[in-house]
Amino acid sequence: MKKNTEEIAALIYNAPIGKYIGEIGATILAERAAQKLDLADDEVLCEKGVSTNSFYIVTKGRLAISSDVKDKQTPAILHVLEKGDLVGELSFIDGSGHADTVRSLGNSCVISFNKADIDPLINENPELVFNFMRAVIKRVHSTLTAINRQQNELLTYIQTGGRGRL
Repeated sequence: MKKNTEEIAALIYNAPIGKYIGEIGATILAERAAQKLDLADDEVLCEKGVSTNSFYIVTKGRLAISSDVKDKQTPAILHVLEKGDLVGELSFIDGSGHADTVRSLGNSCVISFNKADIDPLINENPELVFNFMRAVIKRVHSTLTAINRQQNELLTYIQTGGRGRL
């Protein structure tokens, strides 16, 4: 049993994925497949190009997804993640390297799920893993929908010269 199991289970259950897996599922994940990570200000959680085989749920603070910009020392912040947001889920699923670097903006906390810890649960508790992955995919879908909406708004802004509707 991992340290702080009750605290980790509560953090998982209170995150958006909690409604898909329930309290029992959150407890199983806390015992078998999750750990809490505290991040200091400006600490790197995921580095661009590196696969960690883990994904994370932000439970406190904010994380910046950033990209290096030519001729600038400070990376450009592309997006800020807050409580309930997922990080690294695509790398977790397909093993690819992270598209960008993710670092903490101030002190933050995440729950980490490692693929090696989740894999045994596929046979032992397939319904839990199915519901868990369904929640992850729903969050990814929600993120993609938001990105598409923002892209359309930007396109409209550009096409109208900032005047609004076409």
